[in-house]
Amino acid sequence: MSTENLPQSPETSPQRPPRKPRVAVVFGGRSSEHGISVVTAGAVLAAIDRTRYDVLPIGITRDGRWALTADEPERMAITERRTPDVEELAESTEGGVLLPVDPANREVVYSEPGSVPKALGEVDVVFPVLHGPYGEDGTLQGLLELSGVPYVGAGVLASAVGQDKEYMKAVFASYGLKVGPYVVVRPREWEQDRSGARRKIVDFAGEHGWPLFVKPARAGSSIGITKVDDLSGLDEAIEEARRHDPKILVEAALRGREIECGVLEFEDGPRASVPAEIPPPSEHAYYDFEAKYIDSTPGIVPAPLDAEETAEVQRLAVAAFDAASCEGLVRADFFLTEDGEFVINEINTMPGFTPISMYPQMWQASGVSYPELVDRLVQAALRRSTGLR
Repeated sequence: MSTENLPQSPETSPQRPPRKPRVAVVFGGRSSEHGISVVTAGAVLAAIDRTRYDVLPIGITRDGRWALTADEPERMAITERRTPDVEELAESTEGGVLLPVDPANREVVYSEPGSVPKALGEVDVVFPVLHGPYGEDGTLQGLLELSGVPYVGAGVLASAVGQDKEYMKAVFASYGLKVGPYVVVRPREWEQDRSGARRKIVDFAGEHGWPLFVKPARAGSSIGITKVDDLSGLDEAIEEARRHDPKILVEAALRGREIECGVLEFEDGPRASVPAEIPPPSEHAYYDFEAKYIDSTPGIVPAPLDAEETAEVQRLAVAAFDAASCEGLVRADFFLTEDGEFVINEINTMPGFTPISMYPQMWQASGVSYPELVDRLVQAALRRSTGLR
């Protein structure tokens, strides 16, 4: 690809006004949530204020290559029940984007075999809209910390805790937040003592009852989750979860209403949005990937809760944000049980972020529009330094 069509460095382009902050929107990635990440990036790219920011879209392919991509949000939507892919958006199948691991140098470089590397200018902040492992789990955040580049969202620790459901629940329990019953099957257990691992799950079911939910311990978007009604479906559910993560989590079914609440970091600290309710999807056994993203099961915003219930779930959402040392944003997911108690299921440190996703909808109902939400997150990242804080 000719470098003539690449974005010019803001510092060196002729007849250019004083440089605006440059935001690199990084998306895609190596996880099973690759496609949803691309959809999220399209929404962010469409909303970000181009009069205030320069924007550099960078896609990470499924095999981990950082690619310069077209700045064409309209190509990043779900079409014909199919999610988009970074490979389809990449400007070149051979070239790659390099982010220097040097706090004194934030200049991004485009390199292509047989060509002189092309400087694309400095990046002031990264907006990482990756979901799942290799992006939302602290790995990308660690790279950006080493590079000294500010970024939107949770830091290394909070990202790792927010991705691993086992340790997330352990952190919440240690801070006095109510979590549901669960059991973990680690890779070595299933690989070396399958009958023992199966027996552990059966004993768990004997204590808490069927059905159980078998899920990857470090995945999201409801990918790889199976509702298991009895022993006959257990092995197949475990293998499905292990396609996405060798460590699995088995949860007891909680009977109650699914309630979500957004948390956003303001200048004076985190605040909670109005909550939303996820009604049981009519054509799905539970709120799975198809119900969320393909059939777009609508949530109820605001949730039909009384004032006391609303205040309590907002308090708990902020408490979960603080317990995991989060920054920027979080969507906290709860069950409101039949006895009136809120049980936290999980947090998402980079939740679904399209305009129809629950997190932006909750903030829209709270008085923060989607473009303003994007701007607040970028500004918060620009104010925050990397390193210990």
